[in-house]
Amino acid sequence: MVFISKRRTLLGVDVGSDSIKAIELTQQSDELVCTGYGQVEIPRGADPADALSDLLKACDFQTKRCATSVSGRSVIVRFLPMVDVPEANLHSAVRFEADKYIPFDLDEVQIDCMKLASGGTKEGEMKVLLVASKKDVIESRIKLLKSAGLEPALIDVDPFAVGNAFEFVARSNSDTSLGSRVSALIDIGAAKTTVTVVKGHEPRFTREVYLGGEDFAVAVGKGLGVEPAAAESLKRDPGDRLEDVTKALSHSVDELANEVQLSLDYYEDRQDGERVENVYLSGGGSRTPQLEQVLERTFERTTTHWSPVSGLSVDGDVVDAEMLTENSAQLAVAVGLASRARKGGSR
Repeated sequence: MVFISKRRTLLGVDVGSDSIKAIELTQQSDELVCTGYGQVEIPRGADPADALSDLLKACDFQTKRCATSVSGRSVIVRFLPMVDVPEANLHSAVRFEADKYIPFDLDEVQIDCMKLASGGTKEGEMKVLLVASKKDVIESRIKLLKSAGLEPALIDVDPFAVGNAFEFVARSNSDTSLGSRVSALIDIGAAKTTVTVVKGHEPRFTREVYLGGEDFAVAVGKGLGVEPAAAESLKRDPGDRLEDVTKALSHSVDELANEVQLSLDYYEDRQDGERVENVYLSGGGSRTPQLEQVLERTFERTTTHWSPVSGLSVDGDVVDAEMLTENSAQLAVAVGLASRARKGGSR
């Protein structure tokens, strides 16, 4: 959450546990256009810096200005009710309260905050979004980007990047119902799943569940007695072994479904009957066979995939639109980061 200058081209760089995804968006008139895209796997045990350098060499991006995000156990997100204070006093008021909510020494963390439009539940109360990350996590990410010749302009956190992408898609497709709808965004990555509840354009709850596509691949490998590479391939495309793969995945998928359900229950129990209406899936792990159907049965509410590039204009002269669409499930964080290039970018 760092100041971003008025130039209107931005590269969103999502550094995951097993791959790096990069999307470049450029403000052209009243719309954002995808002017660059690429992604590369990080080989097991390899240095992410090497993978990032390979990606940048392979892609002809227009800008070196980039936005990235951090996540994990060293990143803390809290939604705090507080006595309302003027905007000018917000940061000092939040910092005064922060040690109650952050399990680290305050000297070790970078803190940011913002008032939420929803306000508090009592008169004279505000609701504040508090985000804190250990400084060494941020410094490590900045060092990685700079080593590849990039210029970090903004650092966000994964759940808000996903939320920005969801808002961007809704606006691009003129979805006017978003303003009143409560939705859960479930982004299933390789090592973790991010659960984010939004109401309209505003985040209301977020949690990370440390289950993801890698766990699904391990389950397939054990269940079918195959090597990791074959298990990953079968997880993505089971072919005529769909029944075997589904059976091997059943325990891991049920475990993830239960963890997400606990998150939704926790949110709804604290919202005076406000119900999450829809669940939207993204992330590479969301393409796991039968996952959508299992989750919909568990949640008992509409559960669908969404594409972070739906409605996005693409410069076909420099971007492989077919590959972009094919890999769109993995691009929510990158798109959400790059979408900050638009005028009046959110959060």
